Amino acid sequence: QVQLVESGGGLVQPGGSLRLSCAASRSIFSINAMGWHRQAPGKQRELVATIASGGTTTYADAVKGRFTISRDNAENTVYLQMNSLKPEDTALYYCAAIIRGLVYWGQGTQVTVSS
Repeated sequence: QVQLVESGGGLVQPGGSLRLSCAASRSIFSINAMGWHRQAPGKQRELVATIASGGTTTYADAVKGRFTISRDNAENTVYLQMNSLKPEDTALYYCAAIIRGLVYWGQGTQVTVSS
């Protein structure tokens, strides 16, 4: 089991940047699959980015080149650096971890991109 707590969301203007953090309640060293998802109002939750224990990353096409996922095993934290933000990036962002086939979710952090 693991508890995940996201932080770092907020209101930002188009073109701006934010860094989201996902703090885990236990060591993430052995957790192979961690990632970020988002859900906009009236839309389904979608995968944004994933990172494996070895550092391999994947990104949704909509965020490639703008977002960067990283993990700090010593701090038990996963990050999502978001640059060149667009209004369509507005959503509730969730951190997730897959352990023994079960998905654990954080409570989410709101990102709003608006002028």
